[in-house]
Amino acid sequence: MKDFSSLIEFSEEVRAALADNKPVIALESSIIAQGMPYPTNLETALGMEELARELGVTPATTAVLKGKIKIGLSRAEIEFLAEARKNNDEKVMKLSRKDLSSAIAMGRDGATTVAATMILAHLGGIPVFATGGIGGVHKEAESTFDISADLREFASTPVLVVSAGAKAILDLPKTLEMLETLGVPVIGYRTSVFPAFYSRDSGLPLDLRLDSPSDIAKAFFVQQQSGLNCGMLVANPISPEAEIPGEEMEKCIGEAMAEMKRAGVKGKQVTPFLLSRIAELTESRSLFANIRLVEGNVRLACAIASALKEI
Repeated sequence: MKDFSSLIEFSEEVRAALADNKPVIALESSIIAQGMPYPTNLETALGMEELARELGVTPATTAVLKGKIKIGLSRAEIEFLAEARKNNDEKVMKLSRKDLSSAIAMGRDGATTVAATMILAHLGGIPVFATGGIGGVHKEAESTFDISADLREFASTPVLVVSAGAKAILDLPKTLEMLETLGVPVIGYRTSVFPAFYSRDSGLPLDLRLDSPSDIAKAFFVQQQSGLNCGMLVANPISPEAEIPGEEMEKCIGEAMAEMKRAGVKGKQVTPFLLSRIAELTESRSLFANIRLVEGNVRLACAIASALKEI
């Protein structure tokens, strides 16, 4: 068996940044291969990488390709994942913690979810990760037991994740409660309420609020130094001009969930189905909001990553 390090491949851009002790942020690839529709997925992925570079931070999009852990993708590799979404190619796996070892051992291609991206970011020495929204406790989880592995990952992997809260299709009160049970700090960035992805205010109060990237970086640094081996969730609300009112989204989500039940959609297909149907119901306004919130999260993640280098 090869040494495990031989299975990890950094892009030259990421390798150079890490060697020079420059800020780097991780980005997920499931949003490309299983999330946004084509060609928006490609345009968004490339746009967020370029935004990070403009802010003086190196982007490291993660994936598993032909069994190799990739930390930093080429344009051709991003295009490959985007084409998989276009063609609904299920040969590109949707990777969470449970899938990583098999995908690597079998030489498969896979796009990383929040949980898998946290693992690979930590493996690559990258402490900050920007995404759209994390997974969490699904509605009716008391009967389905459908709870995202993302939450458990926060309890065991010391990576700071910037998101616009959890995906709005989830049971947000239960998601917050589980994060608290797992001992995961949830910090509101310039907000004292948990954002609801497309909307700025879920109505759920947060215990922790910090108003500057440097203060968030200090809090995460202390957490790392104290040996608290867990992640940190930074909840960054979508910009006011891009948000969709919560009442409108609840109606769309309810309709999409009813259609999902009638269609018998389950497992890994739940989130892609719901997000696609919600985009149709909102006449693509939800897709526009998704792009804008990811942009805001990349900006904040870059500021935090840069601030960490100053400590």
